[in-house]
Amino acid sequence: MPGTACKAVPVASLGDWIMEFELRDEEKAFDEEVEQFLRDHQSPEVMDAHPEQLSQTVDTPAKRAFMRRLAERGWLGMSWPSEYGGRELSGIYDFVLTEALSRYGAPQPGKGVGIVGKTLIRHGSDEMKRRFLPQILRGEIEFAIGYSEPDAGSDAAAMRLRAERKGDGWVLNGAKLWTTSAHFADWYWVGARTDPDAKHKGITVFLIPMDHPGLSIRPIWTIGDERTNEVFFENVEVGPDAVVGHVNQGWTYICEALDLERFAMMPIGGLEKKVEALCAHVHAAEVSGRRLRDDPVARRRIARVVTELEVSRMLQKRVISAALKDRIPTVESSQYKLYMNECGQRVADAALDLMGPDGILRPGDEGALLDGKFERSYRYTVVDTIGGGASEIQKNIIATRGLGLPKNF
Repeated sequence: MPGTACKAVPVASLGDWIMEFELRDEEKAFDEEVEQFLRDHQSPEVMDAHPEQLSQTVDTPAKRAFMRRLAERGWLGMSWPSEYGGRELSGIYDFVLTEALSRYGAPQPGKGVGIVGKTLIRHGSDEMKRRFLPQILRGEIEFAIGYSEPDAGSDAAAMRLRAERKGDGWVLNGAKLWTTSAHFADWYWVGARTDPDAKHKGITVFLIPMDHPGLSIRPIWTIGDERTNEVFFENVEVGPDAVVGHVNQGWTYICEALDLERFAMMPIGGLEKKVEALCAHVHAAEVSGRRLRDDPVARRRIARVVTELEVSRMLQKRVISAALKDRIPTVESSQYKLYMNECGQRVADAALDLMGPDGILRPGDEGALLDGKFERSYRYTVVDTIGGGASEIQKNIIATRGLGLPKNF
């Protein structure tokens, strides 16, 4: 496989794949370089106190400056074609960077590099490529993604935000829901219905500045203490240059972007930090004068979460394997996101069981174990199962595209 020592070997008796995956020497050197950079630039103004939550919903000048430092080192868009400013490196370098950032709770390149940028490279006009790709590579721009709506949550194809023709441009009216970065993003990557008589083939993607007249934002706070938003469109007029790719072909672009989001926006570093913290707690804790690590029930719970973490790693590597072959990892991404997110819930559940009553104390409460990180994790992991497509949607993708089952089975 190009760029990494990764190979898949069929096992006929299992009907599945066993994967051997190991970084090459130059990739390991890059991993060490990134780790050193993050150690040298550790700062509470940039890195979240609870990196296992991966909450990237707060924007500050320090975080934007940090992203520009990544850009100065040539670490944004490393796998992009050279004609668009990339270095044409293997996608494994993007993976190494994202995972290291996630372990430190640092800002992620995410939407700009992995969703907007890669989709523009595939489908954007020459003008859009000239306008946005250099800004993405310089770490100068933030995007919000708008698919979900009040009456069309996980079923993005049912979106009803209207985009109607006006001359050679469009007028948009309606609302979007759960747009996480709307309160600080510079541009809105948004899907709208341009053909009311079609479902999947009646959607177009637009790029609209967040300060555009007619756009308004209302905050929504989630159970995980994370801000998301509702965005309202009232006679938002845009020109033809706001259209991404071709009119009425937006559903294809959205599906590709969602696959990229499930990969690029779902690193496993946060889950690893959760499991490490839980193992350390069980190793050191005592209950009624007895070491918790000697309790057979506690040992079984720890063995299970460590095993499930390893399964999550293997599913992630299947996504990477597909992506490195320049294939959109639709089914693999859904398998990974579904399992990894629900594994995160099970880890948080196990932690609260093993910690007892003190485990339910919140961050900042007196006596909260591990500063209440698992109480917050217990709430936050509900949000994880919704972003990028709810778990039910992932199951449908696996069933229909992976197993070939009918849609109405």
